[in-house]
Amino acid sequence: MGVEDAGGRHARVRYLAAAAVFAVGMAGTTLPTPLYGLYRQQIGFSELMVTVVFAVYALGVIAALLIAGDFSDVLGRRPVLMVALGLSVLSAVCFLAEDGLPLLFVGRLLSGFAAGLFSGAATAAVLELAPPQLSGRAGFAATAANMGGLGCGPVLSGVLAQYAPWPLRLPFLVHIALLAAAFAVTSALPETVARRTPRPPLRPQGMVVPEQTRGAFVPAGLAALAGFSLLGLFTAVAPSFVARTLGVHNLAVSGVVVFSVFCSSTAGQFLMGRVGVRRALPIGCLVLTIGMALVASSLLMVSLPVLVVGAVVGGLGQGLAFRAALTSVSAVAPDEHRGATISAFFVVAYVGISLPVVGVGALTLALGLRGAGLVFSGCVVLLSAGVGVFLLRRPLRTD
Repeated sequence: MGVEDAGGRHARVRYLAAAAVFAVGMAGTTLPTPLYGLYRQQIGFSELMVTVVFAVYALGVIAALLIAGDFSDVLGRRPVLMVALGLSVLSAVCFLAEDGLPLLFVGRLLSGFAAGLFSGAATAAVLELAPPQLSGRAGFAATAANMGGLGCGPVLSGVLAQYAPWPLRLPFLVHIALLAAAFAVTSALPETVARRTPRPPLRPQGMVVPEQTRGAFVPAGLAALAGFSLLGLFTAVAPSFVARTLGVHNLAVSGVVVFSVFCSSTAGQFLMGRVGVRRALPIGCLVLTIGMALVASSLLMVSLPVLVVGAVVGGLGQGLAFRAALTSVSAVAPDEHRGATISAFFVVAYVGISLPVVGVGALTLALGLRGAGLVFSGCVVLLSAGVGVFLLRRPLRTD
């Protein structure tokens, strides 16, 4: 009995350690969010360029998912995680050496490549390292590590940039130290993918969605697209709205505003376990709709409190829908294609975090920041409400 208990404890430590590595990796992708205002002052570029710099990251994510989405199914989870951590270090080095837009673009692209590798490989690793009786908790740990890491990045950089020296350097130095620790943890994790002989060739697979997963994949993907559009708005545009429209120039406050949506998303993911997949997906979409309506109201009222409430409500809905969507897709995916299917799911999600945000930047030139935000909010409201109503009428099947 004692040996079994020790084995159970070790299994818990392993999947939580993998989740911690996932969180550290994802934190680097949002680390520059509160710093874009400083880069604008230093380099000089428009709001559209801010969204383009942000979108370069998302394009890197999508490229990595399409090209290497199933590599961890062949090579193993640990080697792919090591490569992702290495790319994260290179991204941080680009920001440390930044002297203009080119290195910002390269740094964001490398960060996107890393996030794309993390999304499929780390999610699968967390799920596979957990013992069967903890599969539900492992699912929460994986999605919480994703959203929690994304939320911690802006807080870390915002606080350091506001209250510590070297505002455009120290956040990335601290992240490199965290990545070094993550390297050590990853090297100690066991491999969960059995080697196949001969090894299948590594080829870009594109969007791998096995036929038996498609009934769950389509509505789950649309829900993820709507939810990630909200996340894109907050990580790319919200700091500018807080500073330029509300007149709040404290970088730590901007970081906390962005953190609130990711923190609320994590809470929504936790609640999904109580609500259940079939109900959480439509309910999450409808709560997301309410949150986006509040965000639109904050733009009309020029109100920071209403913006934060909208972030919390929208994040709660996004978290409910995101975990339910990911759980349903991973549950019906065949073992040999799980990493690739999860990667395809994240491709759809990151389309939602990139293209609409660039649209906001372009609309800003014609309509201003408030007008562009209102148009964006209206589009997300229509999409999330439509998916929510559809899923209420036709509940998702996950078997």
